[in-house]
Amino acid sequence: MKIFNPQLWRKLSAFLRLDLRPPISSLPLNFFHSQASSLPFSYSLSRDSHLPANLLHSFPNQFSNLFCSQSLSKSDFRRCWNCNSSPSTSAPFLVCDSCRCIQPVDPSLDYFRIFGLDQKYDIEESSLEGMYKDWQKKLHPDLVHSKSKSEREYAAEQSSRVIDAYRTLGNFLSRAIYLMKLQGVHVDEEQTVSNPELLSEIMEIRESVEEAPDSQALKQIQAEVQERMKQWSETFAVAFKSKDIEEALNAIRRMTYYKRANEEIVKRL
Repeated sequence: MKIFNPQLWRKLSAFLRLDLRPPISSLPLNFFHSQASSLPFSYSLSRDSHLPANLLHSFPNQFSNLFCSQSLSKSDFRRCWNCNSSPSTSAPFLVCDSCRCIQPVDPSLDYFRIFGLDQKYDIEESSLEGMYKDWQKKLHPDLVHSKSKSEREYAAEQSSRVIDAYRTLGNFLSRAIYLMKLQGVHVDEEQTVSNPELLSEIMEIRESVEEAPDSQALKQIQAEVQERMKQWSETFAVAFKSKDIEEALNAIRRMTYYKRANEEIVKRL
């Protein structure tokens, strides 16, 4: 892209260098060609040029009209960047059914939808693992090492996102936190304990771990901690289903500290 407004482009470049978010996907510029007349400056675009798919959404207002006058819609991620075909089903569109090309990451696709799951806490982890392996057979970067640079980048991004989705949903605590995030509820994992009962229980566990005479004693403490984690995991499931936000957050706080206690025990074993 050639921009004939150096000052404006320098400001834009400076802004982008401050964007410290994880790598984002790209889409072909054919989405922007139809908006060429709305650009406020002269430009030239090559056919194989690419821009980040959610670039427009990352700009402050003063940059939002640099490339086009409208935002990308969800339908933009339901059409293959290579052959322009649409998927035949409502399944996650990570790979084109027609040309088998790996697609750009759709940021609106949550982790549950990637694996075809409902947004609920209780899931079958064995099914999750199977679907994860199926995706990796289609998305692993090694499978497209001879393809275009764009598709290699899409494969790396999609594969990384599927791995993150699998790790998040495969862990009871991170799954609970992610579900709350989808509901617009922020979970502060570093929040200081203020509940006297929980604080007393945590101190008791720590003392037991420090005073444990051998690995057998540590394993006994670990079994008790894991049982408590399971109980509060079940509490969260009920609270989330009934939309009791306070109780759900309380359960997450409990699970967080039991998880840390278990990690400390593992270090000592």
